[in-house]
Amino acid sequence: MSPKPETSRQWWSEGERLVAGLVERLNDDDLAEPSALPDWSRAHVVAHLARNADALGNLISWARTGVETRMYPSREDRDAGIAATAVLPSAELRTDYADACARLAEAVDTMPAAAWTAEVRTMLDRPVPATEVPWMRAKEVWVHGVDLDVGLGFADLPTEFCTALVDDVLGLFAERGQKVEVTVVATDVDRTWGEGATTVRGPVAAVAAWLTRSDASGLSGDVPAPPPWL
Repeated sequence: MSPKPETSRQWWSEGERLVAGLVERLNDDDLAEPSALPDWSRAHVVAHLARNADALGNLISWARTGVETRMYPSREDRDAGIAATAVLPSAELRTDYADACARLAEAVDTMPAAAWTAEVRTMLDRPVPATEVPWMRAKEVWVHGVDLDVGLGFADLPTEFCTALVDDVLGLFAERGQKVEVTVVATDVDRTWGEGATTVRGPVAAVAAWLTRSDASGLSGDVPAPPPWL
């Protein structure tokens, strides 16, 4: 279950402001450095966030007009767009990123109320109501803000956001028949997921890091490798 729309909007806005500040401080050398993601520089992460904003804007257009407009024509087009954006000079990349974020914000802010009930489809072809778009963007900005590897960690993310993210990811795994066969205990929010014989314990931020980025460093127990998130 996704968070309430107003909660998703708040997390999205907070994350967008924070990550925009991080991006603004990255110069050419900083952007060329590796990110926390394999084979991606920080410039690739910024480029992905820019193109993802436009892709989610496509879903808003789909909901508004009824004309099917997928996030990306194909995964190959997605990857090509990221690669082309990532090689822009730092000033152009920052401007491209800021403009893409602004376009998405305007599209959401001017969305007719009746259009929010329209069904659209994610890149993985999962049908969702348009109200899911702010939550989709919130996940992107917070998690990829961590991926920039410039000081923001999962422990810095809002606790309630991390809890909702764990709900979301475990729900997605279950939909795909990839249920994680462990009991997960979040020690700081009094939440437990699953009924496996093996118990994994740790703060909910560490649980989120494990499920989305295979980082089990903040957890105790016999921690298995999770399925790929996206």
